Amino acid sequence: MTGTLKRKTSVTLDADALDSARDLQINVSAVAEAALLKAIGEARNRKWQAENADAFAAQAEWHERNGHPLADIIAAPGGASWNS
Repeated sequence: MTGTLKRKTSVTLDADALDSARDLQINVSAVAEAALLKAIGEARNRKWQAENADAFAAQAEWHERNGHPLADIIAAPGGASWNS
């Protein structure tokens, strides 16, 4: 079994928040790591969307000009074949 490599770091936090977390036995390191991983995922998503914005715009333009190639078999929510 391999463990995740951990590295010590220094973080400055609000003193009252840190005291409250300790009183409530909240693992500050685990919370910080989870928040950091979430922020990384969100930043990567925004970066990917920005990097691919031209492709999305080109696809949307193509669909506006040509319609959706499967439009005749796609049913929107509430449409006749939505529950079939």
